[in-house]
Amino acid sequence: MTTPPEQPRPVAVLLVANRGEIARRVLRTCRALGIGTVAVHAPGEEAAAHVAEADTAVALPVPAGGGPVDAYLDPGAVVAAALAAGADAVHPGYGFLSENPALARAVTAAGLTWVGPGAGAIEGMGSKTRAKETARAAGVPVSAALDPGEVREEDLPVLVKASAGGGGRGMRVVREIADLPAAADVARAEAAAAFGDPAVFCEPYVERGRHIEVQILADSHGTVWAVGERDCSVQRRHQKVVEESPAPGLPEDLRRDLHESARALARAIGYVGAGTAEFLVPVRPAAPGEGGGGDGVFGTPVFLEMNTRLQVEHPVTECVTGLDLVEWQIRVAEGEPLPAGGPPPPAGHAVEARLYAEDPRRDWRPRTGVLTAFDVPAATARFAPPAGFGVRLDPGVEAGDTVGTDFDPLLAKVVAHGRDRRDALRRLAAALAGARVHGVATNRDLLVRTLRHPGFAGADTRPGDLHTGFLSGERLAGLAVPLADPGTEELAALAAALAGAEAARSRGPLPAGIPAHWRNLPSQAYVRRYTTDDGREVAAAHRTVRGAPVPERPGTRVRSVAADRVVLEADGLVRAFTVRPAGDAVHVDTPHGSVALTPVDPLPAPEAAVDPGALPAPMPGTVTSVDVAVGEEVSAGQTLLRMEAMKMEHRITAPAAGTVRGIPVTAGLRVAAGTPLAVLDYEGKDSP
Repeated sequence: MTTPPEQPRPVAVLLVANRGEIARRVLRTCRALGIGTVAVHAPGEEAAAHVAEADTAVALPVPAGGGPVDAYLDPGAVVAAALAAGADAVHPGYGFLSENPALARAVTAAGLTWVGPGAGAIEGMGSKTRAKETARAAGVPVSAALDPGEVREEDLPVLVKASAGGGGRGMRVVREIADLPAAADVARAEAAAAFGDPAVFCEPYVERGRHIEVQILADSHGTVWAVGERDCSVQRRHQKVVEESPAPGLPEDLRRDLHESARALARAIGYVGAGTAEFLVPVRPAAPGEGGGGDGVFGTPVFLEMNTRLQVEHPVTECVTGLDLVEWQIRVAEGEPLPAGGPPPPAGHAVEARLYAEDPRRDWRPRTGVLTAFDVPAATARFAPPAGFGVRLDPGVEAGDTVGTDFDPLLAKVVAHGRDRRDALRRLAAALAGARVHGVATNRDLLVRTLRHPGFAGADTRPGDLHTGFLSGERLAGLAVPLADPGTEELAALAAALAGAEAARSRGPLPAGIPAHWRNLPSQAYVRRYTTDDGREVAAAHRTVRGAPVPERPGTRVRSVAADRVVLEADGLVRAFTVRPAGDAVHVDTPHGSVALTPVDPLPAPEAAVDPGALPAPMPGTVTSVDVAVGEEVSAGQTLLRMEAMKMEHRITAPAAGTVRGIPVTAGLRVAAGTPLAVLDYEGKDSP
């Protein structure tokens, strides 16, 4: 048992040492409690939403040679900002320095209240290898932790993991022993960039497992709560995408064991505050006669790690328990005991989906740009559980914000709380499908398809169908398909053309009876061409704008046209299309999916000649290493150089065998999308 503080100090002004949606989330609770707020930011973020919502803002300096992320990684700068702004407490959020004991020590040494566990607990759990040793001593089952240099063939497959931090960074699956050195190097580079610690280790990789975590809340008087559990098995690149509470299909005895293991671990380190113990539970479909053939057979759970901070997915726990976890973090830091009687039991079911600026069809490539529209009309609450059942939105961005590559691509978390799991899934899928997110490609359509997939939706009765490999292989290819099929895209193009014509008409001096784009040669239709996000060209032809069939599309009739809304009847079905031009694109939202269209210029400007051997940067980012030299012969698939974008490493590989003719970039150089990175002369006459 830890010793309670002699004189608990109420928090008057709190600094949030973070940015984005978690900063906004903490600020909301502070406003509700009457606590003054201080935001910090990197240069260039002066107009960020979290900065605007705080009472005071302080710019963090960027160290020489560093970037915007580095501004958030200096404990001394954070404490100096708190003292300068008159704050008496610091909340770290998650990511950045949230699990860095140096910040906890610096905050308390300055006489400020640290809203989190003590530095000793952070240090004890900060190294995943030491955390495993502590868990083993507390009687919690753990998996082996191997040094990369000690892995043998019989140990494969293994997962290379960063010893510090999380969020999928510094993780690589290795199935061949020859691939281990390169995978470990990549993991070290990502871990160093994201957490400032390049240490990695290996553990056995479980092909089919359920990722279950238990929410811990402990006070300084010896009370430790297990506030339910969350299932976080739907992941990409070992980073969570969909989370829910309670975990579906989990046997009650296994649930109790996980809760008790989490409490035992927290007691073993004298934990105070909110934290999460994460476990991997092997699962396989049952054989005939073994639980009915469809039920999952669960193996022995093993402890993975303990996150000594608030989790990204904490809103699902808040929805089903009614607790404000941030409020209790602050109250515990002030010395208040947890209420007698234990945590409230879960009520209903909650599911969270992480909306990322990334393209699942292109290896989860980050996408950047300006958010010309951002709205989830179904959301009835922000940063707090909805009244009754409904949809909660925790956004880190607003319309007009620029999404770059310096920070994590998470745009927002959308959470649905329902009477049961089916109710929550239906609400969340509908909320995401109806969201308006324009200007940046996202994983929204994949999320909707995942939530509606029988293998996921049936996990409460067929738990063996849900596991950490859910988003992989052919299933991923099917889930990543856009919601809008080619037929919907073609109707969207027609709606865009009609709305554009109506908008042009409203701007011009046309008599009331003459339609826009009127021609004195009625045999010719007006044709507008667009390209979709996939590069497919669609054409829209029409002769009139209202009240008549479209001769070029049999079975299609125009019901009504406005500059921002078109109603079409196609094959007897009436559909409404909301049209919004933004910059060089036109965004069309439909009940069957959203479509981004780029008008094709009938008289395009001449394009600059491009060397056929040049390999352009697929996204903005920073070149971290160049792995080949000019004149070197390379094979197909060989890594030429590496880039970092949104704190993940991306390899630029040779599409075919050839010789390196030029490397116009160097390590450390920040490049824009399309910048030539390498130039190859391919074997044979033609480039791939």
